[in-house]
Amino acid sequence: MNILEQIINFADQQIYIKRWSVGVNQQAPIILLHESLGSVELWKAFPEKLAATTQRDVIAYDRLGFGKSSPLAQLNLNFVTDEASSTFQQVLQHFQLEQFLVMGHSVGGGMAAVCAGVYPEQCRAVITASAQTEVEDVTLAGILKAKHSFNNEKFIGRLAKFHGDKAQWVLNAWTDTWLSPTFVDWNINDQIRQIHCPMLVIHGEQDEYATLAQPQRFVDLAAGETELQILKDCGHFPHQEKETEVLNLIHNFIKDI
Repeated sequence: MNILEQIINFADQQIYIKRWSVGVNQQAPIILLHESLGSVELWKAFPEKLAATTQRDVIAYDRLGFGKSSPLAQLNLNFVTDEASSTFQQVLQHFQLEQFLVMGHSVGGGMAAVCAGVYPEQCRAVITASAQTEVEDVTLAGILKAKHSFNNEKFIGRLAKFHGDKAQWVLNAWTDTWLSPTFVDWNINDQIRQIHCPMLVIHGEQDEYATLAQPQRFVDLAAGETELQILKDCGHFPHQEKETEVLNLIHNFIKDI
C-alpha cells in the first residue's frame, strides 16, 4: 500500500492531506472527515485498515484549524454545513474526483451527510459514525463535562501532539461553539432530506454525546436507502471500540457500490 502526504494551498491557507492507495483502482475512494478534536493522525490505523478491507483508496485531511493544516481564527457557527463548499470542495478539485464515498465521525458525520446532499452526482454512498444531527441535552452535558475535565495542562499536552500550538484553540472551538446559546437550535434536518445515495449509519448504544434519536433521524429523513447499525457495548468511538465490526459493516455495505 502506498501512502502519500500532501499540503495543498487554499485561499492563502494550507490543507494537510493523506492518501492510502491500494494501487491501480477505478473504484471511487473514501474520504474521511474527522471529529471535533480530531485530525488525520487521530484516525490512527483505521484509514489503512479501511483501505485494505475495502480495496479502495482512502483520503483523510485536517480541517482548517486542526492538525497540520493552517490555523483558523474562529469556528463559524455554520461550520458543519459550510465544510462541503469550502475545504472539502478543494480536496475534490485537487484529486479531480468525479465520484467518491464519504465517511465522517461525530461532527464529521454531520459534515459527511451534508456533503452527500451537496454533491448528489458525485457521492456514491455516505457512512456516519456517532454523527450528531441536532443539539440534545445529553450532548451539552457531555461537552460541558469535557470542558471542565479536559481543560488542563496534561490533556492540552496530549492534544498538542496532533495539533501543535493550536491545541487550546481546538478544545475551545469544540466546547465554546456547541455550548453557545446561539447554537442551541442547530440541526441538519434539511440537509439530510437532500441525501439520495445509500447511507450506512453506525452508532454506539452507549454514546455519551447523543441519544439513539440522532441516528434514527437519518433513517426518518434521508431520501435514499439507509441502513442503521446500533452497536452494543459501544460508546462514541465505534471505529476504535469495535474496529473489526465497523470495518466489516462498511465492507458489506459498499461491496456492490
